[in-house]
Amino acid sequence: MDRIRIRGGNPLRGSIEVGGAKNAALPLMTASLLTDETLVLKNLPILADINTLCNLLLQHGVAIHMNGAGGDCAGRAVDFTAKDITNTTAPYDLVRKMRASVLVLGPLVARCGEAKVSLPGGCAIGARPVDLHIKGLELMGAQIEITGGYIVAKAPKGLHGAEIVFPKVSVGATENLLMAATLAKGETVLVNAAREPEVTDLVHCLVAMGAKISGIGTDTLRIQGVDRLHGARHMVVPDRIETGTYAMAAAITGGELDILNTRLDLISAAAKVLAQAGVEFTEIDNGIRVSRANGALHGIDVMTEPFPGFPTDLQAQMMALMCTAGGAAMITETIFENRFMHAPELMRMGARITVHGASALVRGVERLTGAPVMATDLRASVSLVLAGLAAEGETTVNRVYHLDRGYERLEEKLAACGADIERVRERDDD
Repeated sequence: MDRIRIRGGNPLRGSIEVGGAKNAALPLMTASLLTDETLVLKNLPILADINTLCNLLLQHGVAIHMNGAGGDCAGRAVDFTAKDITNTTAPYDLVRKMRASVLVLGPLVARCGEAKVSLPGGCAIGARPVDLHIKGLELMGAQIEITGGYIVAKAPKGLHGAEIVFPKVSVGATENLLMAATLAKGETVLVNAAREPEVTDLVHCLVAMGAKISGIGTDTLRIQGVDRLHGARHMVVPDRIETGTYAMAAAITGGELDILNTRLDLISAAAKVLAQAGVEFTEIDNGIRVSRANGALHGIDVMTEPFPGFPTDLQAQMMALMCTAGGAAMITETIFENRFMHAPELMRMGARITVHGASALVRGVERLTGAPVMATDLRASVSLVLAGLAAEGETTVNRVYHLDRGYERLEEKLAACGADIERVRERDDD
């Protein structure tokens, strides 16, 4: 099993290109199930989660072909053609690897009138139930039962429009029901819908495919169902979580990075918080420049919230940054339970963290020290990499398969900017 070895202390300097957003790419890929024509996605990242979903789509009968440059994410284009859906079952062996696999449910039911999808797996950061997906489809006329660990949905006469009010904001449920509604009869209204840039990106793609959607970017989406969708070409939005992660990498090492192929508005909430902590942002051509404003960081309180608030997917990275800041910081997680599993690992490196339920008090230390640590989920894994970049001595991050789910060539990008970082194969230490 691969590990990442880091010798900390080097300020990062140079430029890093951000790829397409994983959390946008996954629902966009499942949208290919809604049409028998080709959907071309440009700027598609190559990650473990993308590969997992490709394998799932292949067994549904989707033909997948890369027709753009493979090495550069910005120039990469992949064709998805679901001319004939040959299988409406999403099996456990594939779905268990990634919870976003449940996003095939809405498109399959909408186009085929049936679907059998395994209950999902993924990171161990809370239950994240799919009840909102199921209740929404039931309101649209689907008959659903849970049996043998599978969601079995049937709508032999097709789906119909409905008003669906989400009791809490759910990105996945918004995306699933949004896709299903494009082929439903009549109007569907999604109230308290998620407003994340990845959701808006999906809406833009669906509109390019012929969907009729209004309220784009708001918490109320109105979808007028159409008989069929057609193919389209779509550029995946830049990854705001990757953008924020590299911004914090510049800050935690006291370096300066040009982060390219991205936009400051995608991380506006995080940038505002980071600016208060002593991080400076400058907009440049095709990206942003990030450095410390006055040489020192100071603790600041942070609370995760649905977009446009501070993203939960940057919480672990923010905690790592606050471990090296002056004073104290209170970090409160309101989206997922069990999302402080990185705290004990950071404490192995000398961090001073006290967890009280959904909040963590972080008292900054002058310097972290290298140690062997273990990743528990995707964002936790990269927070340990950030800590290792700033720590004195050597840090080894184990279970980096979590990292590979969401960051393309992370160690290569960091090494090119001066980090002493390498991927170690298990056999290298035999």
